[in-house]
Amino acid sequence: MRHPTVAEAAVVGTPDPEWGERAVAFVVVRSECEITAPELDALCLSQIARFKRPKDYRFVANLPKNNADKVLRRELC
Repeated sequence: MRHPTVAEAAVVGTPDPEWGERAVAFVVVRSECEITAPELDALCLSQIARFKRPKDYRFVANLPKNNADKVLRRELC
């Protein structure tokens, strides 16, 4: 969320055969802006511990939300 082109983001755990679970980031980019997964990964590496950073970045048009405007993380996996 610290990158100026990121409008929204959610990180969820997905099954991983080696580690049990891995973090995947779902990112909504602001209109008319561009960003790549390596750019986001470099930012995450500079801000958080290596083991906490997402292993995959998926760019989506919007995040599924309920009536209370909470992200429906189960629908992201």
